Amino acid sequence: MARFSYSRWDGTQVGFEYGADDAFRELTDELIYHGELNHALRRLLQRGFRDRNGARVSGLRELLEQVRRRRQELLDSHDIGSPLADAARRLEEILDQERAALDDAYRQAREAGGDRDRSDAAAEAGLRLDLLPSDLAGRLKELQSYDWSDADAGRRYAELVEQLRSEMLSAHFERMRSAMSDISPEALQRNKDMIDALNRILEERAAGHDTDRMFEELMERYGDMFPGNPQTLDELLEDLAAQMAAMSQLLASMSPDQRAELQALSDALLEDMDLRWQMERLGANLRGAFPQMGWDRSRGSGGDGDPLGLGQAAELMNRIGELDQLEAIMSGADNPAALAEIDVERAAQLLDDDAARSLEQLARVARALQDAGLAERREGRLELTPRGLRAVGRNALDDLFTRLVKDRMGRHSAETVGTGHERTYETKAYEWGDPWNLSIERTVRNGIGRSGAGTPVRLAPEDFEVERTESLTRTATVLALDLSLSMEFRGNFLAAKKVAMAMHALISGQYPTDYLGLVGFGERARELSPAELPEVSWDYSYGTNMHHALLLARRMLARQGGTKQVFMITDGEPTAHLLDDGEVLFNYPPVRETIDRTVAEVLACTREGVTINTFVLDATPDLCRFVERLAEINRGRVFFTTPDTLGDYVLVDFLDQKRARRRRSA
Repeated sequence: MARFSYSRWDGTQVGFEYGADDAFRELTDELIYHGELNHALRRLLQRGFRDRNGARVSGLRELLEQVRRRRQELLDSHDIGSPLADAARRLEEILDQERAALDDAYRQAREAGGDRDRSDAAAEAGLRLDLLPSDLAGRLKELQSYDWSDADAGRRYAELVEQLRSEMLSAHFERMRSAMSDISPEALQRNKDMIDALNRILEERAAGHDTDRMFEELMERYGDMFPGNPQTLDELLEDLAAQMAAMSQLLASMSPDQRAELQALSDALLEDMDLRWQMERLGANLRGAFPQMGWDRSRGSGGDGDPLGLGQAAELMNRIGELDQLEAIMSGADNPAALAEIDVERAAQLLDDDAARSLEQLARVARALQDAGLAERREGRLELTPRGLRAVGRNALDDLFTRLVKDRMGRHSAETVGTGHERTYETKAYEWGDPWNLSIERTVRNGIGRSGAGTPVRLAPEDFEVERTESLTRTATVLALDLSLSMEFRGNFLAAKKVAMAMHALISGQYPTDYLGLVGFGERARELSPAELPEVSWDYSYGTNMHHALLLARRMLARQGGTKQVFMITDGEPTAHLLDDGEVLFNYPPVRETIDRTVAEVLACTREGVTINTFVLDATPDLCRFVERLAEINRGRVFFTTPDTLGDYVLVDFLDQKRARRRRSA
């Protein structure tokens, strides 16, 4: 049986995973502003976010900078231009040890009475060492037939040669280092056979032939040589190409003399011509299959740090190549799913745990939205579901409510659904005709107070109290949203659209019998459905056609009952109106006819009992004069506000009017 232990929450424990609701909250402003989920996700990927524990999840911009900084640190901290310098130094130490042994042998022969043969042999061996070629490859090749006087020096030379031969082979296959380190004749033959099999697969693939069976046979015979157990041919070949490209970049980072020296060393140590040919063949095949790997890219000679040996330099270049691949994936990621191919554990080794965690969180965002039913994939693109559309509105509403001053207004919750009565949490003595909303507590208390303690409690008619109620009134509202270019240019669009979505969420969620219509207006006005609202954007045309907006709003409200009102959010005076033939006349500054047509529509709304409340952003003197005239005619109200406080004004005004109408009807 599973056992669990519990402890008191002290605010420090972390155990809640980043989920769809967290992601959606982060996406809300982007969704409202751009109206398109994929664009919002790309923006979220770029900038990052904070999870529910307050931990920072770095965005791709930040992570790419970290990759580039780490790559430069690696290059600056090591000298990669002379990978044979350490081997040359070690060989010189071995030769010094041998020379010291020859000097001792020569001196001992002279002291022993002139052992001429022995002294001549020592002198001849010393001369041979003095005449060795200056390059490392030439020295190693000449010393292959040298008879060492100092056994320890000879052993050290043999170890150096074996190490260099192994490094030379495994430098091209850094991740296969353990398999390539064995250079016994049997192991070398197996290596040649494996490389030949790879070449045949690459050549068959380049010819367009099916290579699935060849890959299966390769893994059956040589799978132990490939760490990571690649599951597909593409995975295997891409990994090998990255490793060989790293070696190619190391060569490109050397001077011509250094490259020539390394080539000569390869010829000297890898005397098996077939093996060299197979490796050159493999390099050419992989270069053709993966030309994007940057094969001839020079990294420079590196920094002023300690010089690296050939194996260390190859390992460093491979690590830098992995950083390149990581950068390429992140740079090309236009959606979270593209990050799924990143090896998170390897990313932690290349960068750090925080970066790897951020990459993992970013990759999970889209899947979390789909699993929660907030988004679905249609024709290769993520799109909001109806549930997602509602969530955007709820998040906008929550965001606006949390910014309201608490002592000014609390969250309003409807106690009952539908036209009827709302509780006031006050009671009154029952009178004939009152709704039988009996207050049990007050009624029993009255009975006990009248007749005393004890059971049963006997009630009299005068003991009964009922809860007071307020009649709910139905409100029909049209929200007219200015979509002219000035709303975007002045930074007002996001706040206005967020208010529209919050109003829709508030009315549909808490006042389901109320009506909310939506009108967007720029050069022309158009009715918007709730489903269109998340994707609506500003109009790429000039003109603020209040005349058309009020005309549409009045027609929409004519079909509704209850209290009728228009909430109009705008940052400009009327500069366009609808002509009799349906065309639009735009002029700035506005002409008299535009003002007159707009005022005529205000009068029509007033006659039909439609109240117009106007919320003004970035008010100019001309706009102030116009809206004041509008309020004088219609008896509606005008609010001069900013993008930061717009939501406060609209929501508070709507809810305050709901309460006032209930009080008047009670």
